[in-house]
Amino acid sequence: MALSFGELERMLVNEQKKCADHLVIGGLEKFINNWTGAQKQSGDANRADAIALALKGYGNATPDEREAMLTRALAALRGETESANQIEEPDDEFDADDEDEIAPTRKAAPKSEAKPARTTPVAAYGLDASITRLQTIGPAHAKKLQKLGVYTVNDLLYLFPRRYDDFSQLKTVSQLMYGEEVTVLLTVCEVFTRETRRAGLTITSVVLADTTGTIQATFFNQPFLQKQLPTGRRIVVSGRVDKDLQHLVFKQPEWEPLSKELLHTARIVPVYPLTEGITNRWLRRLVHSVVEFWASKVPDPMPEKIRADAQLPDLNTALREIHFPSTPEKMEHARRRLILDEFLAIQIGVLQQRRKWREQPGRALRVDDARIRDFLAQLPFKLTDAQDRVLNEILRDIQVTAPMSRLLQGDVGSGKTVVAASAMLIAVANGAQAALMAPTEILAEQHFKTLSSVFANLPNPPRLAQLIGSMKNRDKEAAREQIKTGAVDIAIGTHALIQESVEFNDLALAVIDEQHRFGVEQRGIIRAKGYHPHILVMSATPIPRTLALTIYGDLDLSVIDQMPPGRQEIKTKWLQPLERERAYAFIRNQVKEGRQAFVICPLIEESETIDAKAAVEEYENLRKQVYPELRVGLIHGKLRPSEKDDTMNKFRDHEIDILVATSVVEVGIDVPNATVMLIEGADRFGLAQLHQFRGRVGRGAHQSFCLLLAEKKESVADDRLRVIESTQNGFLLAEEDLKLRGPGEFFGTRQSGLPDLKIAKLSDTKILEEARGIAQDLFERDPDLQNSEHHLLAQRVREFWKAKGDLS
Repeated sequence: MALSFGELERMLVNEQKKCADHLVIGGLEKFINNWTGAQKQSGDANRADAIALALKGYGNATPDEREAMLTRALAALRGETESANQIEEPDDEFDADDEDEIAPTRKAAPKSEAKPARTTPVAAYGLDASITRLQTIGPAHAKKLQKLGVYTVNDLLYLFPRRYDDFSQLKTVSQLMYGEEVTVLLTVCEVFTRETRRAGLTITSVVLADTTGTIQATFFNQPFLQKQLPTGRRIVVSGRVDKDLQHLVFKQPEWEPLSKELLHTARIVPVYPLTEGITNRWLRRLVHSVVEFWASKVPDPMPEKIRADAQLPDLNTALREIHFPSTPEKMEHARRRLILDEFLAIQIGVLQQRRKWREQPGRALRVDDARIRDFLAQLPFKLTDAQDRVLNEILRDIQVTAPMSRLLQGDVGSGKTVVAASAMLIAVANGAQAALMAPTEILAEQHFKTLSSVFANLPNPPRLAQLIGSMKNRDKEAAREQIKTGAVDIAIGTHALIQESVEFNDLALAVIDEQHRFGVEQRGIIRAKGYHPHILVMSATPIPRTLALTIYGDLDLSVIDQMPPGRQEIKTKWLQPLERERAYAFIRNQVKEGRQAFVICPLIEESETIDAKAAVEEYENLRKQVYPELRVGLIHGKLRPSEKDDTMNKFRDHEIDILVATSVVEVGIDVPNATVMLIEGADRFGLAQLHQFRGRVGRGAHQSFCLLLAEKKESVADDRLRVIESTQNGFLLAEEDLKLRGPGEFFGTRQSGLPDLKIAKLSDTKILEEARGIAQDLFERDPDLQNSEHHLLAQRVREFWKAKGDLS
């Protein structure tokens, strides 16, 4: 039985809280289309159609666009007269009026209602002019555009379409087929508007014809069309061919008079990101006016020789073609040019930072080979060939005065910490200090215990101190004093290490673990704690080489690509939603054998508060309903550090059998007795994160298991789950994740310290590599970009990075 309108309203209100499209299997749009078909039998088809129309394209929309769609759908459902579904009558003089203000040398067309005159034309302010200086943009529209990140004329030029509708293929009525996106040249035969039983909802039907047949187009809440579409008017109609009973129809298509320059029909039509109160039709006309006048006035920073060698269009052409493509090929050329612009600015920026750091005087450390041999000999294991290779790379770096700046990559369990410990030992042997900074207190404490253990058997072990936020004030003060006086050789802590109150006596080496959890600012601050100390950044997140060279372009790269012998493979199984009880039973059997388990709650959205609430609900369900006889614990990001540590210590000491957790366990928790990792909603996570979760088990002598419990029977994440089920290789998974999901799974641009990208994606690896080659060639010839032909490029790089400050 179909949902009632009241039930549907409650459902849409619930969806509006997150706009995540997770309420129903298959997505909201598919559900609404099926629901609309059922409603047509109940006699209220008009209201159902209006709701379905408001939610058209919901699955592919951004969260902001979804929110706007839901507002319109709820207004249609409630029959509100001042609804978001109500479409304002377009201003027929829009194009002329806009271009007068945007291209102020032309005289405005007469208007029925005068707008306040501006004493200074927008052209006088240039590309940085506020959008409020465009006569078509009042305060209300400016506020809405600001939600899209548009504040200036330049911002409008760089508000790129999120996709395109190809309406370039013309057809006749007799050639139309259900479901096609088409364009037809038609003549208006008849227009009539009727009120529906729902207050505030009107339907305008337009009968259209060409020489081969007739078709009807339906519009909601646009009664003004009776005036705009007189009988005999020739128009161009573009849209999806729908079906009403057995007749083909258009529902809410795009249309334009045949006599005008076509923006919305009969071409490749841009579809922009939207927010509440902004329509694509309105925004398309505004962007077109701005592009027509301003695109040619944007300085082109790319030197002509580079552009010619790379066979790229000039910037004016690229901006015109990315917004209003004349052909798919030209649009793709424009996209490549604009992506290359962004990548080139990134690559030049990191190369400049690399040179800046290397030119600073540092401290050469003498490497005592005997001390390294003695240290490695007393370990209960032998280094792998990969660890040996990487350690030698690091030791070579720290023996010269140029400060080391190196990224050490290695999969979970590959042995990065012992390599870092060897380097720290050399710093101490030179009478200096080392620091190890971790992103969480749990991980910092774990490093403290690990280093204490590996150094314990040395004849003269380094003196260690821990500094984390949850320590008592007197203990923190004592640790800071020891670090300042040199009574401590190696300081281990969290961001507490880089607070102003912390002074090092002689910091020669800083090791930063899980770098992507720190911003570039923290990296720069710890560098300032010593005299240009050597920096070693460690990451357990496998990053494809191309991505690493971009995010860490100013660092040298070392990779431990070999696992220690004897490490067991973690058996990974992808389970369907109906197999939940099977997963629960498996965990119960493992606990009976004396093992422990993690249960990871599904990622709801990037909100610790909402994730914490979901974790609490899962914890209560498991504790009361599923495992009342077992000891179930809970850890999430909203707990106080002391509460997290207390829970983790209990889990480590086997006082808890099953730990329910959010993604706080992604990094650094080491419990050898834990043999099961159950990941709820596994289809919501990316491969890199799933692999990190999996790495929390398999650390002891017993066989370990990772159970991936999908939330939907059929999911777009199926490919990811198949891949992780089939391989343990973190770098292979990283490459696959980059293909399947893009780089956000490793780092958003904000996390990485990169400037926000308008059009480039780090998954555009071919263009990224091309940009790196161009940047390196440029840098060899003119590192400061001082040649006259490089001045605009130098300015572009400065502007691109100015919001981020020091790249270090």
